[in-house]
Amino acid sequence: MTNQANKIFSDPILLAEINQYARQRTFKKDENLIAPGDEILFIPIVLSGSIRVLRSDNEGNEVFLYYLYPGQTCAMSVTCCQAGKKSLVRAVAEDETEVLQIPVQLAGEWYKYNEWKAYISNNYSNRFAELLEVIDLIAFNHMDKQLLHYLQERCKALGNKTLEITHQEIADELHTHREAISRLLRSMEKQKLVVLSRNSIQLLA
Repeated sequence: MTNQANKIFSDPILLAEINQYARQRTFKKDENLIAPGDEILFIPIVLSGSIRVLRSDNEGNEVFLYYLYPGQTCAMSVTCCQAGKKSLVRAVAEDETEVLQIPVQLAGEWYKYNEWKAYISNNYSNRFAELLEVIDLIAFNHMDKQLLHYLQERCKALGNKTLEITHQEIADELHTHREAISRLLRSMEKQKLVVLSRNSIQLLA
């Protein structure tokens, strides 16, 4: 485990604690790491693969927030565990994803290590910037830009240009109607931004 963690951290004392207390686990494609309302038992650090983070409302509607890539953690999980709250988001493995699970009770204790403190602070900053980008797309741009951003982020997470996904699945995560997504995708295809096939989308942009 240390061989994986030392790509992220260099403090030998911190690494020793990670090696002693952290758990390494592999999640399958589309497997939930956590769902809204779940008790947060660990802080995830991505070692390989990627995690899609979504916010849900009381009716089960979801909106895409951001991705977590190797070396990153979920700032919302840290915030919720520090406040003693249950999860406010759903985190799902985009592909087979390897995660280092840090017990929540240690997340606060490890602030005594400057490297851990800096790591959490940097992740807060990066996730906040990504959230602002999502808010800007929703508030100040048309749905076509939001849709293109969504497709680009999912392709980046998978490492290829073709998504096996339905129009309904996109609509659910962008909190809109399937018909609107289908109409926008057809328009994007005419602009040669995407190529549409049955239940798949190839991104050209």
